Amino acid sequence: MQSAPVTKYRPFPPVDLPNRQWPSRVLTKAPIWCSVDLRDGNQALAQPMNVEEKIEYFDMLVQIGFKEIEVGFPSASQIEFDFIRRLIDENRIPDDVAIQILCQCREELISRSCEAMQGAKNVIFHLYNSTSPAQRKYVFNATKEDIIGIAKAGTTWVKQYTQALIDEGTHVRFEYSPESFTSTELDFALEICEAVTDIWQPTVNNKIILNLPATVEYTTPNVHADQIEWMCKHLTRREQTLVSLHTHNDRGTGIAATELAMLAGADRVEGTLFGNGERTGNLDIVVVALNLYTHGIDPCLNFTNINDIREVYERCTRLEVGARQPYAGELVFTAFSGSHQDAIKKSWAVQKPDEPWDVLYIPVDPADIGRSYKAIIRINSQSGKGGVAYILESEFGYNLPKLMHKEVGRMINVLADSTGRELTSAEINQAFVDEYLGRTDSVAIKQFRTNETDSAVSCQGTLIIDGQTHELSAEGNGPIDAFVRSLSGTTLPKFEVLSYSEHSLGQGAQAKAVSYIQIKADNGLTLYGAGTDTNIELASIKAIVSAINRVLANK
Repeated sequence: MQSAPVTKYRPFPPVDLPNRQWPSRVLTKAPIWCSVDLRDGNQALAQPMNVEEKIEYFDMLVQIGFKEIEVGFPSASQIEFDFIRRLIDENRIPDDVAIQILCQCREELISRSCEAMQGAKNVIFHLYNSTSPAQRKYVFNATKEDIIGIAKAGTTWVKQYTQALIDEGTHVRFEYSPESFTSTELDFALEICEAVTDIWQPTVNNKIILNLPATVEYTTPNVHADQIEWMCKHLTRREQTLVSLHTHNDRGTGIAATELAMLAGADRVEGTLFGNGERTGNLDIVVVALNLYTHGIDPCLNFTNINDIREVYERCTRLEVGARQPYAGELVFTAFSGSHQDAIKKSWAVQKPDEPWDVLYIPVDPADIGRSYKAIIRINSQSGKGGVAYILESEFGYNLPKLMHKEVGRMINVLADSTGRELTSAEINQAFVDEYLGRTDSVAIKQFRTNETDSAVSCQGTLIIDGQTHELSAEGNGPIDAFVRSLSGTTLPKFEVLSYSEHSLGQGAQAKAVSYIQIKADNGLTLYGAGTDTNIELASIKAIVSAINRVLANK
């Protein structure tokens, strides 16, 4: 990198837009969406999709709810042409879906594109040519007048060659893109758009689409919004025009640029699923649509099964959705931080189905887009007691007493530290079972039974202590009290029971009871034990034995 002062690059000029309106506006509805996955996205793939993959992808886009889908560049390749013909000949295009094709301003290409669309019910002819000063200088060596002449000639040919389609009953709409709009002088972009519109002569019922692409993202989202609002204010046929966006992500702000430009007056948005596209990619439509959804706005696209959509996307494009990609990534609903986990658990516990979503750190209910709750809290060395308790409760049914959270959390944290990696829920459960439910290292209960009278409960039992068998009996005011009293004649440390809780584990005839008992030993050590059994009394006795074993192990 160049040392200061940085002279190699220059700042992007601001837009002269006094009294700009977009900063005070609020989005209230979804734009018209147009997927360009099958054209702009496909051309960016190292291995472009074949026809069968394109058909599967097209069907998925229809199921999601796209009403405008750019399906290819039929004049550029036979595969593109054949794909479009299959869509039409096999009646794969619903009546309310328009297919869009892209074409340069050359007569033979326009003619060939119209051949590809014969028989389609609804089509959008997307014409483009480059307009920026750099394109004019380095690529075309052309003046502004030359560039306008190219656009006007192309529009005239489109009008000429699409007439046959119209005569055969096809509803034809026209889209024009001044490529590299955001790096084109605004007055020139307006001039060429007006020239094209003059030829096309749109109406309120058949509007022209003026697509204003950020072909390369050069500036901040607010400047992009200014550019769009400036155009919206200066177009002479605004009521006959759909202003369309096509943002790329070179600066990593394509989503923000799109959302601000929607506030600035844009009617339509082009993009791809998960942002596939040249260089850093196109706008990610999934994110913008679900951002609207989280503000209570119907996005008019259905991502209820986002995992299935992701699977088709990854298989057909041979790309992977990043782990941190908003909404669809593996880890986007996952909290490792202890404080975050605790906040999620507490806010989730009071969330009511009929109230607005208000779970901390999770902006959308994962269930709304088909995501599992299992991934919300995952455990590593940074995790806390609340996260561990959540895993044990949500996946395995153990509703630990609150005072037990810290104890179990500390144990799991030590395990995560020792492994140096994330722990799976199965590993967490196994560690809990080994520590609390399966301990027979010093003390094991062989049998236990009680008899209840009007005044007391008596117990008889057999205990194995360090390999030696001990017969026990005592009376108390309940099974737990009787069992504790029966231990007084053994070598086990004295203790008192501080707390007791229990709940069912599972449902039906095979359900077990799980008990949690906290004891305080005579050496001051306070620990929990846990036990499970189909018999609630025996579950509590097992919990006491578990706690005793843990005291002995922690001497």
